[in-house]
Amino acid sequence: MTEAPRRAAQPAPRVRLVDVAREAGLSKTTVSAALNGTGRLSPAVREKAREAARRMGYRPNATARQLRAGRARLIGYVVGELAHAPWTFLESPYFARLTGTTAATALERGYAVVLLPAGSLQGEWADLPLDAVVVADPVAGDRVVNDLIAARIPVFSDRSVEGREGAHWVDVDAEAATIGTLDHLLAQGARRPAIVLPGSATRFHRGVLSAYQHWCARHGLPECVARAEAPGNGPVVEVIESALAGADGGQRPDALLVVAEASPPLVLDAARRSGYRVPDDLLVVCVSEDVTAEHCEPPVTTLSLQPAEVAQAGVELLMNVLELGNAEPSGTLVPTRLEVRQSSLGT
Repeated sequence: MTEAPRRAAQPAPRVRLVDVAREAGLSKTTVSAALNGTGRLSPAVREKAREAARRMGYRPNATARQLRAGRARLIGYVVGELAHAPWTFLESPYFARLTGTTAATALERGYAVVLLPAGSLQGEWADLPLDAVVVADPVAGDRVVNDLIAARIPVFSDRSVEGREGAHWVDVDAEAATIGTLDHLLAQGARRPAIVLPGSATRFHRGVLSAYQHWCARHGLPECVARAEAPGNGPVVEVIESALAGADGGQRPDALLVVAEASPPLVLDAARRSGYRVPDDLLVVCVSEDVTAEHCEPPVTTLSLQPAEVAQAGVELLMNVLELGNAEPSGTLVPTRLEVRQSSLGT
């Protein structure tokens, strides 16, 4: 017998506006006004329509929505931390995952992400028809956030924009993550933990430094702060070697928290060149999304900032603003994850 041809899987039928109206028990006109943020509707009616749309997975027809609202369905994406080298962020495992997940999740919702240079509203992109802009890790005093808010373009960034009109945020708790990591090292016997930070002044890195200093003071332990003024493995490794040598006349550390992004295998190599055995003489934790960490010898403990989860939460806020009309400032925290491996376990 010949095998019957298999039928291709049929796509799920598209949810229409009238379907949402029927589900919510409202008129099509009322639902349309609720989802577009127009009309004189009570908060309860507006939320009822939006909840039905969310529950049913309703997506407006892209062409009709653009014609009606004048939208291009484009989301700008800027990395403020690396403004001096605007495209190098794609070499970073953290930013590569954050950017890729943002683009993929937005595309599922009918929006394309446009990568933009950092800085102020430059001529290359100031005239693009952007519906919103994601500003990842802005540095202190970054003009781009102010420029976007002044231009009435919705901004999605870290918690530094909290409470500003037209701005929304997704962030991690830098202080709690730092203290949790240092407490882990303390429990494993560390008494002279050094920290390696980048030279950038993002909200996250300022929070990490403040938490480290307060933690050292609370436990009566000496501080050892080293800064890599330039990004990249080379500059960070040089700073690590200097810190491990007991630079500035300090004692050699017995633990190392590398916050500046660096390849975990290269961090271990730097420790070995400095005469350390990991974890016997030195406990090591890297803030990293680099998958090589778990394949090192020994495997390296990492503090993950959960970039994929941050990106997904950010796109959800985007959709609440662009599709459901929730213009009030909003934000959410995403938990970090400490993956404990052999490099930070005391003997």
